[in-house]
Amino acid sequence: MRGFDLSEFGYTLPIELIAQKPQEKRDESRLLILDRQKKTVKEGIFKEIVDFLEKGDVLVLNDTKVIPARIFGRKQTGAKIEVLLLREIEKGLWEALIKPAKRIKLNQKIFFNQNSFWAELLEKKEDGINLIKFNTTDIKELLNKYGKLPIPHYIKKYPDEPNRYQTVYAQKEGAVASPTAGLHFTEELLEKLKLKGINIVYITLHCGLATFRPIKEKDIRRHKMPEEYYQISEDTAKIINQAKKEKRRVFACGTTTTRALETASFLDKDGIFKVKSESGNTKLFIYPGYQFKIIDGLITNFHLPYSTNLILVASFCGLDFILKAYQYAIERKFRFYSFGDAMLII
Repeated sequence: MRGFDLSEFGYTLPIELIAQKPQEKRDESRLLILDRQKKTVKEGIFKEIVDFLEKGDVLVLNDTKVIPARIFGRKQTGAKIEVLLLREIEKGLWEALIKPAKRIKLNQKIFFNQNSFWAELLEKKEDGINLIKFNTTDIKELLNKYGKLPIPHYIKKYPDEPNRYQTVYAQKEGAVASPTAGLHFTEELLEKLKLKGINIVYITLHCGLATFRPIKEKDIRRHKMPEEYYQISEDTAKIINQAKKEKRRVFACGTTTTRALETASFLDKDGIFKVKSESGNTKLFIYPGYQFKIIDGLITNFHLPYSTNLILVASFCGLDFILKAYQYAIERKFRFYSFGDAMLII
């Protein structure tokens, strides 16, 4: 069956189309509008998204905030070590990626900021994740002083304005990658949507390793997603569930929002799919054949080839159609990836 071989999710992108910095104005990025039923593609500007959403629609945004999780340290010998914190297991105890990992052995220490604090390597896991323990529990203060936002590797220069890698509605700290589909929204655009009668609600999913870890399996069904924490409030669930009951549309902004909503989905006694108000960890991997239960539309950026994000989008609107749309975007010189342009799929 088509859609399970990793090679099917590839495309060739000219390197100059990888956006190296954000647009001057967030909502003036280009927008590619895909109609799943008609199989049509047309262009617009992101702020025109207000014309495609209708009164009564629900727009779900991810309010996670990226932490300055990349810190640079040294071994006792002076050798440089880079650490990317992934998630806190308990106070002072973190899962992390270490580069170069071979230089650090179990029980060795990595020293930061001229030895003012340090972390000890407690465990090396098979998937490349390391467990490290800091000599302090107040990591937040240290990260804010000495850490950097973990900008994707394909962006060659650290941004002059690091806050442009945060959404304007970022609230809850915990992500190590930005939910980039939301980077295009401004306060003014959100206000326009509200005035039109669109219900804007928020969930939280802390984008972690699952968001950017590449697939290594030829058969994508064998890929295991790392866990990411998500939370859906009672108020958000209530608004979404009322919309589902009344057959109004629910739009997810981003693949992270989509995964949180679909993870929390359930079938009620009337045969209507709704979402639970809950928090927990999700390992949901959406690939072709998945039946979407909550979302009716998707706002998303252009994703890397062979990525779980691209596979999710292909599952939503069809592999052939998404590859055709990507080819159109390449020919029309759209800007790709985190600081790039956006898609609206309806």
